Amino acid sequence: MLQKQTFRNRYFGNKAFYKMVLGVAVPIMIQNGITNFVSLLDNIMVGQIGTEQMSGVAIVNQLMFIFYLCMFGGLSGVGIFTAQYYGYKDDEGIRNTFRYKLWLGLIIVLAAVCIFLFFGSDLIELYLSGSEDGGDLEAALQYGLDYLKVTLIGLPPIYIGQLFSSTLRECGKTRIPMMAGVVAVFVNLFLNWLLIFGNLGFPELGVVGAAIATVVSRYVEMIIVMTWCIRHRNTETYFKGLLRTLRVPAHLVFKFFKTGMPILINEGLWSVGVAMLAQALSIRGLNVVAGQNISSTINNIFNIVFIAMGDAVAILVGQALGAGELEKAKEWARKMIVTGMISSLIMGSIMFATAGLFPKLYNTNDQVRSIATAFIMIQSVAMTKDAFLHGSYFTLRSGGKTIITFLFDSVFMLVVSVPVAYVLSRYTDLSVVWIFGLVHAADLLKCIIGYILLKKGVWVRNIVADSYD
Repeated sequence: MLQKQTFRNRYFGNKAFYKMVLGVAVPIMIQNGITNFVSLLDNIMVGQIGTEQMSGVAIVNQLMFIFYLCMFGGLSGVGIFTAQYYGYKDDEGIRNTFRYKLWLGLIIVLAAVCIFLFFGSDLIELYLSGSEDGGDLEAALQYGLDYLKVTLIGLPPIYIGQLFSSTLRECGKTRIPMMAGVVAVFVNLFLNWLLIFGNLGFPELGVVGAAIATVVSRYVEMIIVMTWCIRHRNTETYFKGLLRTLRVPAHLVFKFFKTGMPILINEGLWSVGVAMLAQALSIRGLNVVAGQNISSTINNIFNIVFIAMGDAVAILVGQALGAGELEKAKEWARKMIVTGMISSLIMGSIMFATAGLFPKLYNTNDQVRSIATAFIMIQSVAMTKDAFLHGSYFTLRSGGKTIITFLFDSVFMLVVSVPVAYVLSRYTDLSVVWIFGLVHAADLLKCIIGYILLKKGVWVRNIVADSYD
């Protein structure tokens, strides 16, 4: 009985613990859940036009994913300090992290716009090398370019909105970004209905209409978050005097850069790795591109729980480390990872059982539906593994061990996962479904590495106590 009680206390929290964790994680789950559900509807709407349109948009979104993760990595890299400054009750430290984000985010946006403007066509064509299944590659390319040109207008509000939203989340204020995100996704959905199909007298714009709807929703989200932060600067005091100066002390720039840059590089390389995996599979035909787009959209709906738990780890464990409560940080991380894995086992089971239903919602061919169903089933089985890896990554990162997370995450992706997909897709006769499954199976090695790193406690440290020494 004592053994059972000890096991329960070690890996499971009490009511107060889960109330605290859910207070942070649930708003993130709600925001991500609604966002991903509307993305599914958005995806289905575009899919109603045709396979080429859906594939063109999916390719651009895959490329934009690199921008999103670079922005996320850049902002969240210094966000490690924001969370710990909040636990350390240092408002000026939070302001300095915001100013650093301001400059770094601007650089990322300008770089992304230049790359997409000059190399957008070449990048899209990388995914259009396979034509054995009879897809119209030229049409898919043109639809992708049309979508991309409009989508670029939406990069600035993503950047500005995330400056404020990321700071709020790192300080434990997850409800406002959630509310802004919810409003934005419904604006996106309604405008999609109007502009893709030409309802209520609006022009029928197809993929261009989908892009316009996305851009407008980004501006709406940015305005809501910025307005709230400005109006509540007397209670959220770290927003007072935020832009009194844009200068960040040189010693802090060095500290932020040294800790945060590996995360930016990691997220950038990891997103490139994901894009390379998709490209490796895309040589098997346009149907694979469409099938993978459907499966990833469905997967995003079901993985909201462990994604939110990873964010909760980054916020709560980071705050505990900043407050000098190192043992509490270790306990919280362990229990949140277990919670994420158990919830993913449940969500994965539901996803597996319903795998064949979702592809039927799309106006596409039977081969696309078959590939999508198989991919969804593989992702559902792999979800518990992904939950452990996600929680491990954010735990290691919360203590500023960004070099380790860089090796653990993107280096593994580029050295193991991408070569496996590249070799199997080009030099074997294995079906694309088997290749997809083997790439996920390779992550079991990464799980072993993650367990060892967590067990050693290499991440347990306070990185802000000496910021002004």
